[in-house]
Order: sequence, then structure tokens, then C-alpha cells
Amino acid sequence: MRILRASGRAATPWSNGGGVTREIAAHPPGAGWDTFDWRVSLAEVTRDGPYSPLPGIRRILTVVDGGGLELTVDGTRCLLPDRFRPFAFPGGADTDSRLLDGPVVNLNVMVREGRAGAGVEMVRGTREVPPGDALVVAVEGRTDLSAPGTSGVRLERFDAALLTGPRGRQGARVRTDGVAALILLSGR
Repeated sequence: MRILRASGRAATPWSNGGGVTREIAAHPPGAGWDTFDWRVSLAEVTRDGPYSPLPGIRRILTVVDGGGLELTVDGTRCLLPDRFRPFAFPGGADTDSRLLDGPVVNLNVMVREGRAGAGVEMVRGTREVPPGDALVVAVEGRTDLSAPGTSGVRLERFDAALLTGPRGRQGARVRTDGVAALILLSGR
């Protein structure tokens, strides 16, 4: 288990000036835009605008703070007014966003098609994490995480824990008094 504290993340401004991104984790570690298998980040979106096209990437976006978004993906309007509802779409699609009620923070999961896969589940209460690779992100409230062979750890808002290991290892347990994102990763 690797703990990834929110306080240690650098903000990377977008070239269009519409926000900043803070990378939580990527595989392989240190991979750039052209070489990652999967990448998870938080984006602070401050204004309407187009998304950068990412052909060959599958995206899962979850609004975790703010008043929601309207995405237009290849001409189809997709309303995301509620927090904590993952929305998947192709990264290569012509995508534009409009803020519904001020700035938002999005949890972004990106996987390179053919090399990795991911699923995003929002956890309230307690959830067993199945064996395999997973990332847990505390998005609201406090989250406690325990795994066999480790002492428990508390995650505060936007802290994360990366769980890696053989497929046969025993899973971990997430307990939250708010909401945590459980991102199950495959393909490494």
C-alpha cells in the first residue's frame, strides 16, 4: 500500500487557462502523456471550454466538488449535475464542457485502450476491496483503509492509497464517513 497525500501534489496549469490538474498516480510511475497505461488525477475546472483530444484513451470523469457540468461528446449533450456519478467516454471524441454553477473539481481516470482497464465505484460506508490493483481516493469526509499485513491508515480529503500486488492476495477494507472513490485497475 502506497499512501499519496493531497498536500504533496503539484498543480499543473492548463494551456488554455481553464484550470489546473493534480496527478494522483500513473502507471508506469513517472509516465508522460504518450507513455502512461493508466493515469488518475484531480482537475480544478474554473471555466467552460474544450477538452484536449486524447485518441486511444478511455476517460472516466466524476464530478467530486461543485455544481456540475454539461459535456458535449461528439455532438451529444451529457448533463452531469450531480456529484459522485462516474461518466465514461472516449478520449478521442470531440468534447466540450460547460460549468452549470461555478467551478468544479473532477476526478479523472484515463486508461490507454488495449493496455489497461479501470472501473470507478463511489463508496459510502464500508466496502471490501477485491484482490488486485486498486486506487482509493477520499473525496468527502474521512476514509479509513486497512489491508492485511499493514497498519490501518486514515485518508483525509483527496488523499489516496495505491494498492498493488498479486491477483491472489487478500483484499483490503475501505470505511468512510463520507464518500471515497474505489478505482479498480487492470492491465498495469
